[in-house]
Amino acid sequence: MLILVVFTFVLNLSAQDSTLIYQKRKRVLTYSAAAGYAGSMTLLYQAWYKNYDQSTFHFYNDNNNWMLSDKFAHAFNSYQLSRLGYEASQWAGYSNNSSVWIGGATGFAYLTIVEVLDGFSAEWGASPGDLVANTVGSALFISQEKLWDEQRIGLKLSYHSTKFNDYRPDLLGSNEIESILKDYNGLTIWLSGNLNDFFNKKEIPDWLNIAVGYNAYGMTGAASNSLSYNGNPIPEFDRTKRFLLSPDIDWTKIESNSRFVTLLLKGLSFIKLPAPALEWNQRKGLKVHLLYF
Repeated sequence: MLILVVFTFVLNLSAQDSTLIYQKRKRVLTYSAAAGYAGSMTLLYQAWYKNYDQSTFHFYNDNNNWMLSDKFAHAFNSYQLSRLGYEASQWAGYSNNSSVWIGGATGFAYLTIVEVLDGFSAEWGASPGDLVANTVGSALFISQEKLWDEQRIGLKLSYHSTKFNDYRPDLLGSNEIESILKDYNGLTIWLSGNLNDFFNKKEIPDWLNIAVGYNAYGMTGAASNSLSYNGNPIPEFDRTKRFLLSPDIDWTKIESNSRFVTLLLKGLSFIKLPAPALEWNQRKGLKVHLLYF
């Protein structure tokens, strides 16, 4: 899903690294980025745009939609794409400083192109709020690399199935895969920080994180709930903001002698582990979850 074609082409022109292995890796990165970009855009078109009319480019203020869940998702996507772009650039032999900026630009640029596609959709429009969220995600990655040379705080997600797509399959997904992409009711975005990176206490395991999460629930429409769909009435649901506190694992701090296991754990670093959680919501107050997904 990386849009690194332009960046890697420009940097290849002035790269000083003459070793054959890194030259090959840079080419692999460029071709992989092009293929990943084309493939992901094709899937995105099939999932989001195919069934909607096109229009001239326009902006649309959607900050009232989905109780800001989509904005948290944009920040998460931008952050994780920035991390992925950074790791890929490091592997290809770019300097750490170049890799940080390539990574940060990757997250922002990819999602900006998605926003341009939204701008040509009659159903939506380019969202200033989405652009701000994209910037926040990339900035979170870049600022930590510049400040600490590591990611002490990361954005993660968790997801659980909900009943709401049964009422609006056109909007929230007609199957499980579509619902993962469209049903914000089941999506929780977490800001997860490693305790030992800040407190450096022997009593605290290196892998232990504390995570603060946000979820919005009860939504059968974007700005307001639908009353019916295809002639069938939809029950009234309370649209509710939920804030959560939960322990988490920093997968990158778990040591292994296996390179495969190390890469696997690093690949899991965008997922919030199901764990006990405290929830506060605006309607029911404090609630305890023995296991929150």
